[in-house]
This record gives sequence, structure tokens and C-alpha cells, in this order.
Amino acid sequence: MDALQANDSAISVAATNRGVSANSAEVAPSNTNTKPDEAQSSPAMNSYFQLSPEDQAIQDLEHSSAAQQAQDGIDVDSGTDGQSVSDAGYETDSIGTGTTSLASSIRNYAFENGRRYHRFREGAYNFPNDDSEQEREDMKHAMVVNLCQELHYAPIGSNPQNILDLGTGTGIWAIEMGEIYPSAAVMGVDLSPIQPRWLPPNVRFMVDDVESEWLKPANYYDYVHGRNTVMAIKNWPKLMATVLDHLKPGGWFELQEIYHFPQCHDNSMPVDNMVAQYWEFVAQGLANLGVNFKATLLLTDMMHEAGFTNVSTRVFHVPIGVWPKNKVLKQVGLYWRTILMDGLEPIALGPFTRGLGWSKAQVDVYLVEVRKAYMDNSVHSHMPLYIICGQKPM
Repeated sequence: MDALQANDSAISVAATNRGVSANSAEVAPSNTNTKPDEAQSSPAMNSYFQLSPEDQAIQDLEHSSAAQQAQDGIDVDSGTDGQSVSDAGYETDSIGTGTTSLASSIRNYAFENGRRYHRFREGAYNFPNDDSEQEREDMKHAMVVNLCQELHYAPIGSNPQNILDLGTGTGIWAIEMGEIYPSAAVMGVDLSPIQPRWLPPNVRFMVDDVESEWLKPANYYDYVHGRNTVMAIKNWPKLMATVLDHLKPGGWFELQEIYHFPQCHDNSMPVDNMVAQYWEFVAQGLANLGVNFKATLLLTDMMHEAGFTNVSTRVFHVPIGVWPKNKVLKQVGLYWRTILMDGLEPIALGPFTRGLGWSKAQVDVYLVEVRKAYMDNSVHSHMPLYIICGQKPM
């Protein structure tokens, strides 16, 4: 690979031997200890011990029922069909990212249509990395953890040594894994240096492209994880082969990917639904940019073809809106719809303008009707979340 150019990287530091590829730059925190007054538990565990036994039992039952319904079929709360668009009683929590990790002197970003994008390997990822997008990414994490009550499903044991998080984003998953598994050295890799400053001592971040050649030797990682990466990866067979090569024998690869095309189990979604049309346009734009946004449905077979064994797939259906009867799923649906609506413009801009040749004004006009469609509570739509795990043969 070519040498890293000064104007080609978001961080002007030399490549180290700690990361994924020889073209990478490690983001080392100035203080590797977490703040003493910061909570150490994951969102799934927050406030667990603050409830009475009776209330905890009720909450546990709701969560258990939510996870089961999300896989088998979601009960509809018929009282939401005529509900106003305000969804009274269900306010969106504000989830921020806190202090960002790098001094302004080493931030070097690209700007387009009023949004901020990564500079390193500019254009490789077609979505922004600015503060509002980081908040949206953290909301995604909270939503998935609230639904699944797990950070991972691969059976990695209690003492993993080397964990890699592909496309780590804000780094929240990697940080929580570092807290849960103090034995592990957790590395998060992303094209953007947007991770927080205060980290567990066993967590590091690296600015790099995971589709480039990896620096670490073969048989190195115990566990490789990727979530929400299907909108970025261009060559899945190559990445699968790279992961397989760099996992230890018996190591695990796990992907958590949402298939962003809305589905409906009760025929309440019209054929010409604007939300469904919007995601088809996103897929078309990304296809023109070399990304198969529908690859989620192919990943299980790809793992088999790459040589992984014990491949398993679990599917959770993530509701869009507050139509589920179950309280946990109602909250998950509110979060997910908020995430999707807040993401309407940042998701559309790259695929629509770069991939389809639209102007920003055309995008803005089109999104008005899509927003209205998202707020129609009579439509009981959902998107499937695929949890796919595969093991490297022993």
C-alpha cells in the first residue's frame, strides 16, 4: 500500500504496530483511565439495582417478552393507530457523546452540503461524522442494547485477549466491551477520529480503513465484531477472508446488521409507502458508489463460503414507531424512528447527491413527504436486525 500522505489522513502521526493496517494511525488517549465519577456499567445494566424486587421482576418480564416478540412476532397496541404525531408520553432521551478525543489541531475534515465528513480516504464512507450524527450513532447503540440486552452473542468466553471492532464510530461498543472484559485488549477502527477521550486502560482506537491490508499477524484476534457496517463495505468476500485469516483458530466473527428496508406483518403498510421508496433510493445511490446496501441478506452465506463454521443467524424485528403493545418494544420503536428521522438528511445526502446526481434542494423537498410517512402510526412497519456469528475452524 502507498505511504500515508500528510493531506490524506485525519491524524498526522506515524503508523504504529498496534493497529489493523500499515496505513493506520492510532488514537491514544491522553489519559487511559476513566473518570472516577463516570458510570462503569453498560446501558443495559444502568439502574438495575435501583428497582424494588417487584418492579425488577416486571421489568425483566417486559424485556424477556420484548426479545421473544421481536423474533417471533410483535403484538400491536391498537390504541396508537389514531395517535397524534407528538406521541405524548414518549419523549426521546438525549444521548450525547461527551468530550471528543482529539485536539482541534489534528482534526482535518471535509465539508459537503453543510455536513462534516471524514478526510482520511475521503469518500470511502458516504455519511457524515459531525456531532449530531455521533449522537444518532450512540442512540442506535442504546436501542440495540435495550432490545437485545446483550453486547454480543458470539460465545467468546470470560477471558478473551484481543478484540477488534470494525467501523467503531463513537467507540461506545468497544468501550463497554473493555469494561466488561478487563482481560482483553480492545481495538476500535474507524475512518473518523471521533471517539471519546476517557477510556478504560485496555481500549484503543485507530484511524484506518478496514478494507486495507491489516498489519497484525494471522491468528491474532479472539473476536472480531462489526455493527452497522453494511452501508460502508464494498468487498465483503475480501473482508471475510481477511477476518478469517486474522482470527485465532476457534475465534469468532460477529456481525450485527439492520436490513433497512421496512417490512410489515399485517398489511398495514401501503405499497407506495414513502419510507420504503426512500430506502430504495438510498440503495440505488450506494450501488452507484460501489456499495451493496442489501448485502445484509447475503452475509450468512458469505460466512459459510469464506470458510467459517458453526455459523448461526438470529433475527430481531425492530419496530418503527410506538405501535407495539410491549412497553420495551414501544420504547425501542420510538428510539428507532427518532434515529431514522434524525438521519433522513445525513443518510440521504451522500447517496442521493453523489450516487444519483440530485441537488441538495431536491433532497430537501423530497424528504418532507418521507418525514410525514414516518409519523403515520397506522403503519406497523419494522426492520430486521440480523445477528450473524461464525467461528474459525480449530
